[in-house]
Order: sequence, then structure tokens, then C-alpha cells
Amino acid sequence: MTTDVFWHWACGIAGAIFIGVAKAGFGGGLGMLITPLMALAIPARDALGIVLPLLVAGDAFSLYHYWKKWDSRNVLWLMPGALPGIAVGLMLIGKLDDHGLRRFIGGVAVAFIGIQWLRDALNAHPERYHPKHWHGALFGLAAGVTTTIAHAAGPVVAMFLIPQRLTKEFFVGTTVLVFALINWIKMPFFFWQGICSVETLKQSLWLMPAVPVGVWIGVWCNRKLSPTWFMRAIYVTVFATGLELLFR
Repeated sequence: MTTDVFWHWACGIAGAIFIGVAKAGFGGGLGMLITPLMALAIPARDALGIVLPLLVAGDAFSLYHYWKKWDSRNVLWLMPGALPGIAVGLMLIGKLDDHGLRRFIGGVAVAFIGIQWLRDALNAHPERYHPKHWHGALFGLAAGVTTTIAHAAGPVVAMFLIPQRLTKEFFVGTTVLVFALINWIKMPFFFWQGICSVETLKQSLWLMPAVPVGVWIGVWCNRKLSPTWFMRAIYVTVFATGLELLFR
């Protein structure tokens, strides 16, 4: 096995495990690492195509665990904006070459970490946020664009939901349902544009067994590990990976 092939499969298996861990509700920012990590080893368009079926599989596991434990109002607020956001994202993908796509994914990763660090530095504790319908549409639009181009809309949805101070269970359940819907909507369009193909689907199927392994690890982490130090390590890794994609 050559070094390139080993690196390809190592990043793929790690990405699939991280999907499972994130879908188990541990390490909310972990999802940001998946696409940038795989884009280091393979073309960015292929990375997007391989990751999407793995995300759909992870959504299925999570929906089973969080069934009906979601805030329907937030789902109805976010989805109308997410649909045109997906359309905009598909148009942008069509205009970006692999180098541009890598840089966009890297830029999203670095920007996400910058926002997280700024929020932690300010240590702000605002009053509970009571969103309006058009707020949800705007956040949904941003989520639709970023999830289509980089599978990286978790932080966008989190910025909308966290200030509402939902319970942890309903926060995770709402996030799971929103992305399950978005990922299923994206699937036919990814095949239509050639981002997903028979070849990428074969690779996704080879990696699929790692997703439930990640779910099991995520459940174990929820019981045994402090999420604070885990997420600090993830943030550093996401930031370094984003810089590598931006400047390699």
C-alpha cells in the first residue's frame, strides 16, 4: 500500500468515526473537522461526495435515539431558508475548481474557530434569545450554503439554537432533524452534479461500518470524558487543518 493510499483511507476512517461521535451528541464542533480532514487527502469534490452518505447514515442512528425530541418550531423556521441556501451552494460549487473549493472549506473552518474563541474570550451571557421567523430564514439560508459547500453548517445552526437555551436533549434532537432533512435533500442534487457517483458511493460503503463505531465512542465519551478539554483539542485541530487547506 502506497503512502497516498494509506493517508486516503486513514483520513476516511477517521472522518467516518468522527461523524458517529458527533451524531452521538458529543463534541458539537467535531463535525467541522470531517470534510477538511478528508480534503487534505483527496480532491475536495470527492471528499464532499464520500462524506454525504456517511452523514445520512449517522443521521439515521441519531434520529432513532432522539426521535420526537426536537423543537418543531425551530425546524419550521430554519428549513424554508435552507432550501434556497442549498441551491446557492450548488451554484457556487459549480463555479469553484478543486483549489477554490479547498480554500473555501479551509476558510469556513478557520472562521468557525475564530468565532468560538471570540465568544469564549468575551464570556458573554446574554438574555435568552427569542427569535422571529425571518431570523430563522436567514440562519437557514446560511446553513444551506455552508452545508452544501463544506458539510459545515453545524456552527450556523448552533448560533441560532444555543441562545434560546433549549435543553441539551432538544438542542441535539433539533439539530439532528434539521440536518437529516437537509442531507436527504442534498443527495439527489449531489448525484445530479456528479459530486456523488458510483465510485464515491463505493468508498462511502467501505467506510460505513466506522460510523456506528463512532456512535459507540461518542456514547462512551459522554459518560467518561470532559467535553471541555476534548473540544479544545478539536478546535486546535480544526484551526490547523483549515490553515493547511487555505495556504498549502
